[in-house]
Amino acid sequence: MAKDKKQNVSDGLDMADEEEMTVTLTLDDGTELECVVLTIFEAGGKDYIALLPLDGQEAEDGEVYLYRYTEDANGTPDLENIVSDEEYEIVVDAFDELLDTEEYDELVSEDELEQ
Repeated sequence: MAKDKKQNVSDGLDMADEEEMTVTLTLDDGTELECVVLTIFEAGGKDYIALLPLDGQEAEDGEVYLYRYTEDANGTPDLENIVSDEEYEIVVDAFDELLDTEEYDELVSEDELEQ
């Protein structure tokens, strides 16, 4: 997992189709990176979002980008960089735990289907 390298976020959340939401990140050099929203989750009393790039080396490497996630009064999403190492570690641990839980749930579901 990569620590937040992005500085600016544009376009908010867009519905790419009925099942997949995407976010367009604007990188420091001005290029844009399209990402799929993996999940929005809570850690340490705040909401965070996990993004997976759709193209490029980051996508091939399976890098996941984590940001603090908030919505304004109108429901417009906002992504913020995680600046402290302590907060980042809390978020990474929560995301890893979420992945472990989902993997366990998939394994249990597969076992139930086989019976």
